[in-house]
Amino acid sequence: MAWFRKDKKPLQAQDKRDLPADVFEKCQGCGEILYRERIAQNLNVCPTCGHHLRISADAYLSILIDGGTFVEHDANLRAADPLGFIDLKPYPDRLSAAEAKGKTEALRSGTGRLDGIEVVIGVMDFAFIGGSMGSVVGEKIARAAHVSLERRIPLIIVSASGGARMQEGIYSLMQMAKTSTVLARLHEAGVPFVSVLTHPTTGGVTASFSMLGDVNLAEPEALIGFAGPRVIEETIKQELPKGFQRAEFLLDHGMVDRVVDRRELKQTIALLLRHQFAGWTD
Repeated sequence: MAWFRKDKKPLQAQDKRDLPADVFEKCQGCGEILYRERIAQNLNVCPTCGHHLRISADAYLSILIDGGTFVEHDANLRAADPLGFIDLKPYPDRLSAAEAKGKTEALRSGTGRLDGIEVVIGVMDFAFIGGSMGSVVGEKIARAAHVSLERRIPLIIVSASGGARMQEGIYSLMQMAKTSTVLARLHEAGVPFVSVLTHPTTGGVTASFSMLGDVNLAEPEALIGFAGPRVIEETIKQELPKGFQRAEFLLDHGMVDRVVDRRELKQTIALLLRHQFAGWTD
């Protein structure tokens, strides 16, 4: 009698997509399901298609700076609320929520050694309010540039930002002029500044310090631009070319000097500092 008999079903392998998210991650480039541990070992670059996953400021510091040499500067600086800004929630609440994730601001800065070369470095963190540039980010960059100028050691800034922080209004926009001015002084003194643009680098950050490097490097497929493609299309009433505002497009049009795989980034910067800027200390 069929209702007393239980048919045996073949065992099915568990779909990786059903496993915990902390074990596997789906590549946004090719859709491959990959072990998180394997991706981490590959500096969060997909081993199948080469897609660069977004990483934290701490991760960039560990990639670029020799172990045990990083000394953080100005970690105690905190944003104020000069405008009493309220959007969906008060600005201080947004800051508190971001700090609760273990972040203090959208940029970490300090000194260290890159392949044995003493440098000043600033790394933006998109996880803190979209890596937006407020008064603290601008002040940190200005102070980092001053250290670079006083000690005559190269400055490196890794950008990842949605632009100026709207909650600080004109105060955030003033950071564009502030950072550009101090970088101009660095250029006049002949002290190297290497700018690294990662995904995404947009808005007021693109319109100021991130495009002012003596050498501008970019990660593959990074979105780099001022306004978004949709805003531009609606403004000029024209369809934009394929790949517009991606790193490779900017390379072809002379806006960046080289597109560099994250796994080669440290070696590339070290090579630049040792050869292209060989006489900068004279």
